[in-house]
Amino acid sequence: MALSNESIKKRINVAAKRVEADLVIKNGYVVDVFNQEILQADVAIVNGCIVGIGQYEGKTVIDAKNQYICPAFIDGHVHIESSMVTPSEFAKVVLPHGVTTIIADPHEIANVSGVEGIRFMLDTSDNLPLHVFFMLPSCVPATPFENAGAHLLADDLAPFYQHPRVLGLGEVMDYPSVLHGKQQMLDKISSAHHFGKKIDGHAAGLHNHAIDVYTSVGIKTDHEAVTASEAKERLQKGMYLIIRQGSVAKDLPNLISIVTERNARRCLFGTDDKHIDDLIEEGSIDHHVRLAIEYGIDSITAITMASLNAAECYGLVGKGAIAPGYDADILILDDLEKIKINKVFSGGKLVVETGKLTTEIVSKQTNMLGNSVRINQFSKRNLKIPLTNKTQANIIEIIPNSLVTKHVIEEVEVEDGYFIPSLQKDQLKMAVIERHKLTGNIGLGIVKGLRLKKGAIATTIAHDSHNLIVTGTNDDDIMFAIDSITNIGGGLIVVCDNQILAQLPLAIGGILSELDYKTVFQQLSKINQALISLGASNLFNPFLTLSFLALPVIPQLKLTDLGLFNVQTFQHIGIQAGN
Repeated sequence: MALSNESIKKRINVAAKRVEADLVIKNGYVVDVFNQEILQADVAIVNGCIVGIGQYEGKTVIDAKNQYICPAFIDGHVHIESSMVTPSEFAKVVLPHGVTTIIADPHEIANVSGVEGIRFMLDTSDNLPLHVFFMLPSCVPATPFENAGAHLLADDLAPFYQHPRVLGLGEVMDYPSVLHGKQQMLDKISSAHHFGKKIDGHAAGLHNHAIDVYTSVGIKTDHEAVTASEAKERLQKGMYLIIRQGSVAKDLPNLISIVTERNARRCLFGTDDKHIDDLIEEGSIDHHVRLAIEYGIDSITAITMASLNAAECYGLVGKGAIAPGYDADILILDDLEKIKINKVFSGGKLVVETGKLTTEIVSKQTNMLGNSVRINQFSKRNLKIPLTNKTQANIIEIIPNSLVTKHVIEEVEVEDGYFIPSLQKDQLKMAVIERHKLTGNIGLGIVKGLRLKKGAIATTIAHDSHNLIVTGTNDDDIMFAIDSITNIGGGLIVVCDNQILAQLPLAIGGILSELDYKTVFQQLSKINQALISLGASNLFNPFLTLSFLALPVIPQLKLTDLGLFNVQTFQHIGIQAGN
């Protein structure tokens, strides 16, 4: 934002102690992220900007005696849509956790509604105390091996680069298109460079020369490392390492050992995909910081990773530090090790005190996207999986709390030439149904590891194309779940014996709720109780796990509306092993 002469003069006069500051935080211990040390000093603030560190007087004074003053946290990579609430409701949840800035990628809503979805996210995130920046979705659809609700080209994205809160091109997950120089991908990358923007990576399962391919074209971040060796390799190649700890992918414990005094400045944190209940109960980036400290990272280093590192990674000049000329996005902590947040300031305004919002955030409840669940009529016959008697099948086996799956081959139960689910073997039927363009596509598969003992679950959150995905123990409940979720316009639903046990309607694109976050949280709690009644494990989130089983850019085996997909070979395969 351009500064007027009057604003500049006022900053100078306050910094020079000729006039009082608007606000002074006195007597606190300031976390210096540049020298990695603590100093006792006042913090002087004018018009939302820090102008002095030392001894200052102000019109308003806050005493931070025995407390710590540190920069507010930045989420380096997040999909707001995964919280299932709108940006304004999302802000109400993460601000009490010390997060005042996020780097969001709206590719979830874009896969459903294209440019209208991006506009929706930009419009509904405007004028919030949470600073919401965006990376434009690079892969809509994620791959050519599925059907999404939109197809975005470089020309569709280019006008958005003029928006002041658009920082660049979001996670490039279609590595084969980069490797083989596909024209549409080249156009998107070159357009981002033309506008001087950043480019995010998505290097799931990629090693050695594949990382070189990414970094050689200016892709400089990755949040998909799942092992310490992968993390080190990305750092060696000059990438920023975004350490992820979300609702499904909990990578921080596996990666944090790679962080040292020498490389910590290239590491930051991101939640990626996190449900609203986990954000409320566990936290956001504050949880990353606490967890990193528990694993032995110095508290100042962890805070730096959560603030300055993220700001510098994305070119957010003026964010990420307690220093003159920096935005007054500030936390006051009661405890530096436990990251106990007492107050949160965004742009110099107190927005949270002792865990409660002190400012009103008006929700923009406008659903401009309309009904997005459009499915051709079909019957249980369409759910049948033909197999030879006593056959072996290609099966998706989930890995709890991971986006990665296993490709296993096992004996399955067959009756009259068709697969039937087996509770004993934990083999369930699964379907992905195209819901955007009435194609009639139905991808069928077998999933192992969800542990349901009865009933079925369905959702219209199925990364990244967000088709309808359903799994269950029998065709009757699967069919009932499909019909029921279509009737409510998308969302999450748990059924058993032709009865709805719990549901969460998501009227905005089938992935976002029009309701306030507290109501969404209550309905999710009922869903979690219903899942337990079906025998689901409480060691991982069944719905989040299910939603990623349709993502054909994360190894090893996934299911799209076009069928079973081998991510290692990037091709569809048959369900019967050997086909």
